[in-house]
Amino acid sequence: MGVKLGDLVEPRKLAIDDLAGRAVAFDGNNILYQFLSIIRGRSGEPLRDRQGRVTSHLSGLIYRNSNLMEAGVRIVYVFDGQPHRFKSTVIKQRRETRDKASKQYEKAIKEGDAEKARRYGQQAVLATTDIIEDAKTLLTHMGVPWVQAPGEGEAQTAYMAAKGDVWGAASQDFDSLLYGAPRHIRNLSITGRRKLPRKNVYIKTEPELLELDKIMRDLEVSRDQLIDIGILVGTDYNPNGIKGVGPKTALKLVKEYGTLERALPHIKNAEFPHPVEEIRELFKNPRITDDYDLEWRKPDTAAIIGFLCGEHNFSQSRVMNAVEKMNRGYARTGQKTTLDRFFG
Repeated sequence: MGVKLGDLVEPRKLAIDDLAGRAVAFDGNNILYQFLSIIRGRSGEPLRDRQGRVTSHLSGLIYRNSNLMEAGVRIVYVFDGQPHRFKSTVIKQRRETRDKASKQYEKAIKEGDAEKARRYGQQAVLATTDIIEDAKTLLTHMGVPWVQAPGEGEAQTAYMAAKGDVWGAASQDFDSLLYGAPRHIRNLSITGRRKLPRKNVYIKTEPELLELDKIMRDLEVSRDQLIDIGILVGTDYNPNGIKGVGPKTALKLVKEYGTLERALPHIKNAEFPHPVEEIRELFKNPRITDDYDLEWRKPDTAAIIGFLCGEHNFSQSRVMNAVEKMNRGYARTGQKTTLDRFFG
């Protein structure tokens, strides 16, 4: 679900060309769920190869990332590790939502209701172990480095951004800001036209940049207070937040009383599934690793063609077009690009 801070922050538009030569760490699981949800057939069914294996995520990885790579964006993918036990509630809620949506999807298919099938099909997606491993394989063939986080992927991307190993962290959720990412980018992997849920209306989706220092300055809060606002609204560690407390109310309470603990006596029915100080600590000192090597390599054309076209029945002409884009981007930014080129 991610923490809902959208009502408090004012992102600025970001052109993809602004990211040329910059490294951006994607929350891999978040992006894969986007691809699995959005890249679907007319009746909401995921793309599949001739063996019936889901390929929506592979389509997103090769075609959407090739555009970013051609523009000179240095992509890094970070994948979730073991979830913290505090996430058990939200994991259970997600499983129940998927199970319910899956049943509704099958019902809609039988009834021939394409709109409902599309809607419920998007809600029923699951990034299985096989899907994640296939994603890692394709990224390796594409020359894109990926990192296996010990815990939350967004915590790892935030750490890498704060350390200066990447320029920013990319995800649709806002959690990386609570984890301390100095720059947070949204909509980077879904730039273009997007259909609004349950409406035959399309809107233009553009990349957005959020800067942690600017947010804290504009809201007049510290990072600890920003975390407290997130906890009041609800995070993956306490998904329900406090009933009746939205982002603006949470901001008002934290600014008035200074800390979440001081604000609690003034909030009715303020209950949390875990101690507040322990939830806060998960954002301030998450599980992260320094065991990664960020090096961008020339795409392996033969391996990409063999994997996508040979194993998963992709169109060779379309894949070659994407490979040519990636090669142009690689030539543009230099061979075996390392961090020294961009952060020296």
